[in-house]
Amino acid sequence: MSKFTITSGAVVLNKHKKILLKLDPNRGWELPGGIVEENESVQNAVIREVKEETGIDIDIIGFCGVSQEISNNICNMWWWGTPVTEKLQTSIESLEVGFFNIEEALKMINNKNYQEELLICLDKEKHPFFITFN
Repeated sequence: MSKFTITSGAVVLNKHKKILLKLDPNRGWELPGGIVEENESVQNAVIREVKEETGIDIDIIGFCGVSQEISNNICNMWWWGTPVTEKLQTSIESLEVGFFNIEEALKMINNKNYQEELLICLDKEKHPFFITFN
């Protein structure tokens, strides 16, 4: 029996409309988020993961949609977040963290799937979305 992983990630926009990104040691620049743990809601998971990875406390202000990575057995839940605190902090999961404008963010993110997830999260008219990657 194969295991299916649920993750929860966020597009966090600050008051200057800049996006919160973290530099993962393995995957490069990406939106913050991570695996939903046992007995944890997907909303609580994203709040916890953003805090662990970036030092920022967030409020969830909306649901964006779902992306499924079929070959990796992963289902990603995507949320809109707004920062409650602003003190950025790195962790073992993030070599660098920062807020970047959309054009910068799209250039920094090398993974095409991650770029597509960011773009569809930013397009509120397509919410809620469901996309799949092989």
